[in-house]
Amino acid sequence: MNFNYLFIIALLFFFASCENTENTQGDAKNKHLVQTPDTTVHYAKEKHLANILQLTKGGDNAEAYFSFDNSMIVFQAKNPDWNAPCDQIYYFPFSDGDMNNKIPKLLSEGLGRTTCSYFMPGDTSVLYASTRSGSDKCPPDPEKREDGKYVWPIYADFDIYTANLKGEIIDTLVAGPGYDAEATISAQGDKIVFTSDRSGDLELYTCDIDGSNQQQITFELGYDGGAFFSPDGTKLIFRSSRPKTEADIKEYKDLLKEGLVMPTNMELYTCNIDGSELTQITKLGKANWAPFFHPSGKKVIFASNYKGTRGYEFNLFMINTDGTGLEQITYDHIFDAFPMFSYDGKKLIFSSNRNNGGTHNTNLFIADWVE
Repeated sequence: MNFNYLFIIALLFFFASCENTENTQGDAKNKHLVQTPDTTVHYAKEKHLANILQLTKGGDNAEAYFSFDNSMIVFQAKNPDWNAPCDQIYYFPFSDGDMNNKIPKLLSEGLGRTTCSYFMPGDTSVLYASTRSGSDKCPPDPEKREDGKYVWPIYADFDIYTANLKGEIIDTLVAGPGYDAEATISAQGDKIVFTSDRSGDLELYTCDIDGSNQQQITFELGYDGGAFFSPDGTKLIFRSSRPKTEADIKEYKDLLKEGLVMPTNMELYTCNIDGSELTQITKLGKANWAPFFHPSGKKVIFASNYKGTRGYEFNLFMINTDGTGLEQITYDHIFDAFPMFSYDGKKLIFSSNRNNGGTHNTNLFIADWVE
């Protein structure tokens, strides 16, 4: 989580207009790269997906996660039409149909910038991270760097809150000086995992569902984040950038002092919930992120641009937890990411730039999962 899909959107501003022109004009040399036109929601090779439904139309919508009873989702969106100039948290019951003509319920009150929401046990409240303690306004984006490298901010004002479905804050769950965000909850409803820089580095921590018993579980230099529990609650999957060379270590540390991270080179790791048996399961290069366990607990679905010729070309892939059996799941020519299985394993929800009419919009899609 919080790889910050704005990275992808920023790149699209530079490249998407060219890409869309090529496709809409039917450039003969590119036709063989796409199985179906970019105005559809389902590509021919996507054999694991059926009955794909587009849930949103417009804005940047991402990180959608199911309620425990699978009847709702909570997600973050940036959408001027919803009066959300930076990411805010919304929830949506599927019984409402879709969000094309109806704005979903705002939970984060439009204060600060928010990220990484997740339903709490009982489905009557959610947790999410917000910069609201620092200011009611959206914090500034990092300035463009002279070296041209992309970075995203680690806002020190991010703390983790719980709110009811009316949007009323119930509690400050995790707080302190520095960044606390990227929290998710075990399927058993007893544990939370989150990322914090309280140690001076970006590490994973676990705590009990009420925020107590906070324990650091990763310790190696580099960014560890976007963690999720296995279905049985015994393991974690997460993304990590682990600098090794002297130059990379210096760059990472220098950026972190500025409250910045460069998220363009990440691999996936698993570990037990106490941090033991740490195992790297991808060695693909580029950016591998947004992992989520398959319902079996033996595979992981994730987003990667390792096959892309340009940085923004992300698709969903699946891999066994031992690093074997890599399989491509989606075949969009721009961006698919943020997959989550429903708790019963029957549905997959994800974000995509497909069917956006040549705009930069990132929408939510839900599909039946086919083994």
